[in-house]
Order: sequence, then C-alpha cells, then structure tokens
Amino acid sequence: QVQLVESGGGLVQAGGSLRLSCAASGRTFSSYTMGWFRQAPGKEREFVAGITWSGNTNYADSVKGRFTISRDNAKNTVSLQMNSLTPEDTAVYYCARSNYPSRLSGQYDSWGQGTQVTVSS
Repeated sequence: QVQLVESGGGLVQAGGSLRLSCAASGRTFSSYTMGWFRQAPGKEREFVAGITWSGNTNYADSVKGRFTISRDNAKNTVSLQMNSLTPEDTAVYYCARSNYPSRLSGQYDSWGQGTQVTVSS
C-alpha cells in the first residue's frame, strides 16, 4: 500500500504563491497518474490538476494558467506550484494516485492526509 504525504500548505495573502509537495512511498511511483484535489468547507472534493506517468498534465479551468503540476519520478514526488492565489483557492489540498488519467476522485485509490491552504483577502 502506497503512502502519500503532503506538505507546503499554509496561510498566504491574495496574489501570493505556495508550493505543495507530495512524497510517495513505493517503487512503482513512476507508473501512476498523480493528482491534486481540494475540498473547501461545505463543498465537495474537486479535481485541481493531474499528471500522467509520461508527464501529460490536465487542469481544472479554475486554476489553469495559475497552477502548475510537476513530478520527479527519481524522488517519488509530485508538486503543485500555485500562483496568483485568491480566497476561492482556500481548501484542504489532497494528493492522490490513480491507475488512469482521470478527473474523477473515484478513480484514485490512494490519498494523502491533506494540507490546509488558506488565502486571505
């Protein structure tokens, strides 16, 4: 069973930046699609960004042009660079693993514990 551990969350002012990281255990990290999801209070968990084993990326419209997902297969890490943050980006952010490129949370079989991102106005 893979273990995913997120880090890098925190409090930032609107317009600022944060970089989230997710460290994965296991020797087959490079074979999987990795994704970032977020869940704000009172809202459903939503897809933010995904990256396939080959580096193809996919973004939610709400973050396209502001967020960048990347992975380092040698270090078993996936990152999310978040720029031009707004209060609407406030949420708990989760790293997840899937066998397939997907925006659907149900397609992801392993999840981290989440990291809080708070953007103040």
